[in-house]
Amino acid sequence: MRFKTWAWGLSVAAAALLAACGGGGDSSTAQMRLLNASIGYAALDMSVDSTTVNSAVAYGAVGSYADVKTSATGTEIQSNSVGSTLASSTPTLAAGSHYAMIAYGSAGSLQTTLLQEDQEAPASGKSKLLVLNLAPDAGSMDVYVTGADETLDTASTVAAGIAAGSGSGYVSLNSGTFRVRLTAAGSKSDVRLDIPSITLPSAGVSTLVLTGSTGGVLVNGIQLIQQGATTNFPNTTARARLVAAVGGSALVSGSVGQTALMPTSVAPTIGDYTTLTAGAADLSVYVNGQLMSFAKPTLVAGNDYTLMVWGTAANPQLSVLTDDNRLPTSPTTTAKIRLVNGVASAATGLTLNVDYSALASNVVAGTASTAQTTPASTAALLTVTSPSSTTPVYSLSDLGITAGYVYTVFVMGDSTAMVGSLRRERTNN
Repeated sequence: MRFKTWAWGLSVAAAALLAACGGGGDSSTAQMRLLNASIGYAALDMSVDSTTVNSAVAYGAVGSYADVKTSATGTEIQSNSVGSTLASSTPTLAAGSHYAMIAYGSAGSLQTTLLQEDQEAPASGKSKLLVLNLAPDAGSMDVYVTGADETLDTASTVAAGIAAGSGSGYVSLNSGTFRVRLTAAGSKSDVRLDIPSITLPSAGVSTLVLTGSTGGVLVNGIQLIQQGATTNFPNTTARARLVAAVGGSALVSGSVGQTALMPTSVAPTIGDYTTLTAGAADLSVYVNGQLMSFAKPTLVAGNDYTLMVWGTAANPQLSVLTDDNRLPTSPTTTAKIRLVNGVASAATGLTLNVDYSALASNVVAGTASTAQTTPASTAALLTVTSPSSTTPVYSLSDLGITAGYVYTVFVMGDSTAMVGSLRRERTNN
């Protein structure tokens, strides 16, 4: 089996570069098909040597094999809706072998990798599993395969520290139906995907492809049976945190169903992300002991959210902010940063500046700016300014901005006593 990556500079770990087994057959052609593993594109086409060989392949699906001349392998992945080329490569194919060209990544940054599908089958009662981490924003992950009701407390990884763009290598397991959980590397509590039931076929070979999410942290899964069909395992959870930005040092607490988001805390306080079941959230928020009558937010699977309670203690409001915690597009040289305005009774918007350049302007109360990229720096000057103040309402000098990190600047409290806080949301690990 071979696992190669082209386009956009994503490297592949040596563990995923395994010797191919099988082959034979026609001396001048190979078999290739397209797997659409990009949540950014509902349908993709694939052309080889200027001929369309797979068309309208839906996300999570795989096309049919097509004969490809090993001497003419120029491949383009195209948008099914407009026909534009999204990624191109010229793979080296072995005659008589089978391949899946996997397209993955978000809209506007499609990437491809080639999987050879000729791995030797294991004995009866055994199954081979390869895990490919094609979720560029999620970081390194560990893989646990357990019984349906087993906890992770005493479980051991079947593969650990699979970096983005890398594979686990084929792991030999018993065949059967199991529960598979993917966690952040080294953290059993940070579950990125929980597949309650996945079948590993007897004497079979399968690949679990991990794909990205809109929020950037959670992942989705697609099982590809070697030379067979796919099974889609979309994430059914979202991540949310409660931010108490209410003025007047109000006491705030909140939960979704039986899951606590924040114990009773003095505002301003920023809670941590909690993984929740996607859908209509049974949110309960108390301000100074009084239950608020906020509308129940709808949490979309794969997204990250900030549930910000702001305004005056006498009239609190709820803003549901969708968080973009995907890594910057140039993680070796830039970071991402945004501004959240949670100031009560603010008459004017706020502006976020880094080294005297405005990255976000007129961000009004109860809203957040779009995350912007900024160069990494060892001594940046960050300020938040308001037209109503002659001096910055929040300022940090000699700030280290690390490449590949994601930051949020919160400004909260009363308009006459604003409180700022810089939160590091993500690293590029």
